Amino acid sequence: MNKLFTLIFLLCFSLLYSQKKELRLAQKLFKQNKASESKETLLSNSDFILNSNDSKLITQYHLLIGQIAKSEKEFSKAFDNFKLAEGNNSIKDVLENELEFLLYEIQTYANEIYNSGNYKDAAFNYNLAFKMSPDKIDLLYYAAVSSINANDYENALASYVKLKEMKYTGIITKYYATPLETGTEKEISEVEYSLFKKSDDYENVRQEDTKSVYPNIIKSIALLYDNLGMQDKAIQAVEEARIENPSDVDLILTEANINFRLGNNERYSELVSEALKQDPGNATLYYNLGVVSSELGEKKDAENYYNKAIELDPKMQNAYLNLVSLILEQENAIVEEMNSLGTSRAENKKYDELKLKRESIYTDCIPILRKLIEIDSKSNIEAIQTLKNIYATVGNNEGFTEMKVLLEEIESK
Repeated sequence: MNKLFTLIFLLCFSLLYSQKKELRLAQKLFKQNKASESKETLLSNSDFILNSNDSKLITQYHLLIGQIAKSEKEFSKAFDNFKLAEGNNSIKDVLENELEFLLYEIQTYANEIYNSGNYKDAAFNYNLAFKMSPDKIDLLYYAAVSSINANDYENALASYVKLKEMKYTGIITKYYATPLETGTEKEISEVEYSLFKKSDDYENVRQEDTKSVYPNIIKSIALLYDNLGMQDKAIQAVEEARIENPSDVDLILTEANINFRLGNNERYSELVSEALKQDPGNATLYYNLGVVSSELGEKKDAENYYNKAIELDPKMQNAYLNLVSLILEQENAIVEEMNSLGTSRAENKKYDELKLKRESIYTDCIPILRKLIEIDSKSNIEAIQTLKNIYATVGNNEGFTEMKVLLEEIESK
């Protein structure tokens, strides 16, 4: 019996020694940049290692698996294995370094794929980095923005709600100085700021806090609720935010837009008017109010708002387009009346009057369309076509030819 026990013990010891030898081989292969061979060696011995009672062997195994995963950009797998490797003091320093570099690599990779337009994977990696370092709340904000861009509204909402609960503002202090030599202000580091304040070579050495993103977080939460069909929560979210920031134009507009989407046009109009009081020089506000006024049938008000938007922003193409559409809407009623007339002398006279009125509408559109085409002809082919048709209708052959040639030039490129 004792001989059998001794034999089993020796056999187990031999196997354990063999697995330690294989682990060392895998470690050696990894150091030689042979990650695939190292992984193959580990996987062929994984069952015995993981089922052994040698905690040091197990943690070393997970450390190496994590290192291989990190080298292959399998960051989530790397992090999971590094966490499983904790508890072994002999590799504590190595593990801390690996986790530090892993966090750096995840952030760098997330930035790269975000800039390349891979927003979904960027969000995943930003969230992983935040999981690793919960004190770096900026990472959660980046994850939220990435999810929005990926149209992943549920995950974006979850991230923004967390940010709201944390009262995250994203405010950072930036430092600036103007070298006397160039006279051009530049951004500097905090250390440089401390030095340049005492230097005679710089002037206007100053610091400035960036704008808080908290209102944008609340706005995003409201819009996400709205996109997910939870309008009651959307309204509630923005109303809560406005209690803290009653004069914030972005929040007023967010509430206005939600009401517009819900069909509450009158409330929308009230809120946009309130926003105009806060920011009377905002061309977009006038444009939006023009859209609502048009929806409500207040055509003259809509025309005035579009004209005001154009006055404030002469390059606002949508305002020109909507203004032309608004003017041309009058044509339908005129054409309908013209078609209803008979052939009596009085009706023929009425027909000629309506024809002149119709041409007057076209004439009103000409300077608006010309200005729009002047701003950007390539993006406004429909406007060129419309103006060409108007010139044909009113008998302006020179204008017709001009638009015809312009169309041909654009289409030939």
